[in-house]
Amino acid sequence: MKNSAAFNILLMAGIFITLLVASLPAIRHSGFHFLIDKTWDPNNDQYGALPFLLGTMITAFLALLISFPFSIALALLLGEFYRKGLVADIFKNIIELMAGVPSVIYGFGALYFLTPKIAELETSLGFPSFGVGILSASIVLAIMVVPYWTSVAREVITLTPNDIREAAYSLGATRFEVIRYTVIPYTRTGIIAGMLLALGRALGETMAVTMVIGNTNNLPKNIFSTSNTMASLIANEFTEATSETYLSSLVEVALLLFLVSAALNILGKRIITGLGKK
Repeated sequence: MKNSAAFNILLMAGIFITLLVASLPAIRHSGFHFLIDKTWDPNNDQYGALPFLLGTMITAFLALLISFPFSIALALLLGEFYRKGLVADIFKNIIELMAGVPSVIYGFGALYFLTPKIAELETSLGFPSFGVGILSASIVLAIMVVPYWTSVAREVITLTPNDIREAAYSLGATRFEVIRYTVIPYTRTGIIAGMLLALGRALGETMAVTMVIGNTNNLPKNIFSTSNTMASLIANEFTEATSETYLSSLVEVALLLFLVSAALNILGKRIITGLGKK
């Protein structure tokens, strides 16, 4: 275990140093304004990552918000009500299939089935009917992260000791009350761990998001706005980078994505540790 932890630390340090060294020209060129500038204009050597940082955070957390009720409901269904049998087998196979579908398939499916519906919704609400945008990307991400969150949450719910459930039933609790006041509190650290896994998946997703987010380098104004995430920006423009500063700025975006992911994981682990102590 110690050797594995040491290897992981060395690997993360190596990735960080590699990205940092490659980002030095951009850091010298833009400085701190890289984080707060909202203009990305390679033709004029002006690079600001704020639109992509906001686009990444909004799509990822909106995806978690959308996927939360479905993930928890499926986890309770499979971990509390149907642990074995035909229903459990069907849903488990569906979840495994969802986790194994390539992201480009989700992107194509969203383009043909989701974006027209979003365009109709935008028209009815008085917004420009693009169809693609932050909401479309968030819904696709929500569908993609449900299997990961559900799998972890189902496992921890299944591992809840029966003694705790039986003690609650003996006090006259209903099944709903047992789930609400016994199972959920006991498994909350595992549920949050599943959320972190889902968040990491949402932050790093590239292809599906690139296909439905609109790919504009503008600051998002609402959930219907077209935008870009840090991952989709790199995928779209990395092969087009002709100057050293342009290429280095894209690597700095990758470094920023790495730091954001690491910070959120560290924060999540602290939350899990605090809940575990309680």
